[in-house]
Amino acid sequence: MAERVPSILTSRLAKLNPFGKDGADDENLGEVTGPSTIAGGGHAAFRTSLTKTQLRVSRALQDFLIHHQALAAGLGSAELAAATQALMDKAHINVPASVIDRSHPLPEYFVSSSHNTYLLAHQLYGSSSTTAYGLAIGTGARCVEIDAWDNEDQPDEPKVTHGYTLASNIPFRAVCEAIRDAVDHETTTTEHGQPSPVLISLENHCGARGQSCLAQIMKEVWQHRLLSERVRQQGQHEQQGSGEHVTLDQLRAKIAVIVEFHVGEVLSDSFSSDEEDTAKADSKAYKQRKKDAADASVVIPELAELGVYAQSIKPVDKSWLEGELDHPHHHLINISESDLSSLMPTSNAKISKHNSEHLMRVYPKGTRISSANLNPAIYWGVGAQVCALNWQTFDASMQLNEALFAGTDGFVLKPAALRRGGSGPLNTGRQRQLRLHVAGASGVPVPEGHNVDDMRPYLTCTLIHPSDVEGKPAKRKTSAYKQHKLGLVHKGAASPATDPVWDETLEWQYEDNELTFLRLIIKSDDKFAKNPMFAVASVRLLYVVKGWTFIRMLDLKGREAHCTLLVKFDFSYA
Repeated sequence: MAERVPSILTSRLAKLNPFGKDGADDENLGEVTGPSTIAGGGHAAFRTSLTKTQLRVSRALQDFLIHHQALAAGLGSAELAAATQALMDKAHINVPASVIDRSHPLPEYFVSSSHNTYLLAHQLYGSSSTTAYGLAIGTGARCVEIDAWDNEDQPDEPKVTHGYTLASNIPFRAVCEAIRDAVDHETTTTEHGQPSPVLISLENHCGARGQSCLAQIMKEVWQHRLLSERVRQQGQHEQQGSGEHVTLDQLRAKIAVIVEFHVGEVLSDSFSSDEEDTAKADSKAYKQRKKDAADASVVIPELAELGVYAQSIKPVDKSWLEGELDHPHHHLINISESDLSSLMPTSNAKISKHNSEHLMRVYPKGTRISSANLNPAIYWGVGAQVCALNWQTFDASMQLNEALFAGTDGFVLKPAALRRGGSGPLNTGRQRQLRLHVAGASGVPVPEGHNVDDMRPYLTCTLIHPSDVEGKPAKRKTSAYKQHKLGLVHKGAASPATDPVWDETLEWQYEDNELTFLRLIIKSDDKFAKNPMFAVASVRLLYVVKGWTFIRMLDLKGREAHCTLLVKFDFSYA
């Protein structure tokens, strides 16, 4: 009976607007992802046939580059085209080799992570689909989530769904097969670099029989791909009982399962602590949840042994902060964003210290029913490795995730301050100045229903800093561009609205920090409507390259667009 929707759902819906935007800034929103989505986990940085051959630069921007001596003057048309293409072929980011060094212990990496991976769109009444796993892994997710429940109709075939909601369910076996197929596809292609491990965040809601089936199915379907025992190597520290973690390169491309580990009486359910009062308000539903939790609170050995390098613990107190938790060597603190935020910033040093040696997974609070996302930057800032994001829409948080993992295999080495022996704080105490010279754009997409003659495009840029826990990022924007077809107002004004020329400089001053990002959005200054977003991109400032560069823009679904943005980053210390 665990899957029936109790009346608690009614009380939850009464307090929440399922069609709302969770109070989100419009600029933070994205559109629903789909089969043509390429971005989210860093894969948009890899070159494709479109980025190799189908992008163009407007004549106005070619003239701009010649004027700024980035292209030689006096070239013939063929030579100018070749020189322009060479500049376009230059990547707009350069990921340092140290960031993708695979020789460090697993807790020293950020992991591109998906929350409620099986869901399409809405958290309460969305459809569950196996294709969502292929999409997440194919766009760069290295940790995916499975919520497993007993199946009353077929007791030996557990199902996957978002419990106590109207979401549909799919067979656990089919999910495992989809993950297997996605992993196999990666091992047969080299377009995204070296294959890396996939972590499975297994939320177990099954009784003993169902758990046995979970373990058996994973072994049957994943076979040699499944990491079912510790990496055994002569003289390795982990074999000597030190608790030292396996290194990333030792995991190769294995599927590694995160299995729950219960300390005392832990309520194992899909609600975070900030929803506990809501659950208790419906006594019948709460008692049912307690019963379900009791049934699942004992993880059978056959399933527990698959959690080789990560045993998930949902903390009931703060003992983990003090290093007093009675836990296995390789524990993972599984905590909601609201619970972790309640400890910040007063406990930042202790959180960072814990995360320098142990894993942490942060998941969205339960009120994010429309699949809005937490801001991962502030949790990355305290070393949280697994910031689980709703992959269903390409929103601001997913764009930041794309920026952090751009051009990588989904694992990024944390800054030295957040690794074992590090100081903890990421801010260096020095004020840094960013001057972004914005030249213009080429190929701005025109959404359906918009008239190009009415477009007045401008660029808005937001500096995302991990210390901004209040969510008040520093925004700057260019003026709106309006085409003057006679070209008499100012230089470049004859260029169409889809090829705007701004030639403006935007400036920020911020505290130096390796996890600072810049989010760029091309919008239109519409007179009688909300300003629409046309194209987006985000970059980690640590990765940006010197000189004039073309940033490849994406649409709001995370798909490739025939749009580039010409900019130059200049940094100095105040």
